[in-house]
Amino acid sequence: MDPGDTLKHAIETEARALGFAAVGVTRPDAVAQAGARLRAWVADGQHGEMGWMADRIDWRADPGALWPAARSVIMLADAYTPAADPMAVLDRPRRAAISVYAQGVDYHDTVKKRLKRLGRWLIERAGGEIKVFVDTAPVMEKPLAAAAGVGWQGKHTNLVARDGGSWFFLGAIFTTLDLPPDAPGRDHCGACRRCLDICPTDAFPAPYRLDARRCISYLTIELKGPIPRELRPLMGNRIYGCDDCLAVCPWNKFALAANAVYRARPETGSPRLADIACLDDAGFREVFAGSPIKRIGRGRFLRNVAVAIGNSGEPRLIPSARRLARDADPLVRAHGVWALGRLLPPEAIEAEAAAAEEADPMVLDEWTAAVSRQAPSAAG
Repeated sequence: MDPGDTLKHAIETEARALGFAAVGVTRPDAVAQAGARLRAWVADGQHGEMGWMADRIDWRADPGALWPAARSVIMLADAYTPAADPMAVLDRPRRAAISVYAQGVDYHDTVKKRLKRLGRWLIERAGGEIKVFVDTAPVMEKPLAAAAGVGWQGKHTNLVARDGGSWFFLGAIFTTLDLPPDAPGRDHCGACRRCLDICPTDAFPAPYRLDARRCISYLTIELKGPIPRELRPLMGNRIYGCDDCLAVCPWNKFALAANAVYRARPETGSPRLADIACLDDAGFREVFAGSPIKRIGRGRFLRNVAVAIGNSGEPRLIPSARRLARDADPLVRAHGVWALGRLLPPEAIEAEAAAAEEADPMVLDEWTAAVSRQAPSAAG
């Protein structure tokens, strides 16, 4: 066996011993077409408020520019396949739907630790230098993983594998070692468009193209300000991310068992909206310690909770909506007012609006819209 192939086999064996589900190798210059697509996507403004996409686009579009000394990129997949149907909670309006990946520990920490362990092993075994990346640097992990043969980017733009489905975290090890590259993954989506048709907000203007501005994951996680009013009714009870396009992929019948570290915690599985709506800052930080949810902060989190409450149709959640409409954070108040406007009859919301002592323009606009039962685009 060629020495390079021998080392690759050893890398795969060590990676699987560390819990990774798949591993592949590619060159830093293997994703030139993905870089061109990224530039066009950003030029169209479909990245929304994710300014970091544009700020370091040259590095993101060209992995070789990120670290010119790199000769190979080792891509690794970590499975987080859910134990139960993640769509079931969507029929429970008093519960919150949290994306599967965020129900356990923060993958940034768990994946990076094992990448570093694998990298140290590689240096001890074969020398060279390494850099490891997990979703926090300007690296296009999904195109690189496809180029490394780990899978292919499906029509929903996420990675899909014939022998692993859609539930993966991705990590990268850049190395100065010259390793034999794997063949790129072949697209096996065929005529299927389940992931496109299931999207609640029509965030896919075309197959293989995502308009992040309409994506619920973007709206609940990346967007810092008010959620556009016309999109709120489409979000249902999804308060952090959205799994719909992943969950319907037919290749999930081959999904691998999840790494045990990603087991859902009770408080982040499908919590009751009434319970999480009353979290103060200390409570929020305590409940979501060690979870990726903590990254968005209490304000954005309760903004999302307010939208779910407004979509619930549950009169029993009116006290929770009222609490949010009186929150100290104007972003939370604004969406709490929207929730009240969805749950209270017209005469009741008029009385609430008349009694409100409000000076913030964003919140005042929500009161006006709630009273009129209209949704002008100025809100979002």
